[in-house]
Amino acid sequence: MALRPDDGFRGRADDVYEILVRAHRDLDEAESAALTTRLVLILANEVGDLDVIREAVALARRTLQKEAIAGSGSASGREPV
Repeated sequence: MALRPDDGFRGRADDVYEILVRAHRDLDEAESAALTTRLVLILANEVGDLDVIREAVALARRTLQKEAIAGSGSASGREPV
């Protein structure tokens, strides 16, 4: 099983984003990190497929690395090889 290529939120991704932002409102950094960890574990349990979870983690790390590279001020905007 692979990550879904379609819009799993059925056009309501902004609503999901708002739910997540509100969940972190008024939390300090440690509470926010704890909430995120708990949420990830709950959702990973709901997914229940180790291969999908592994693929999602890899995608998240690649995305994080691309954001770090983009924010580094590279004039070319290209990733290093």
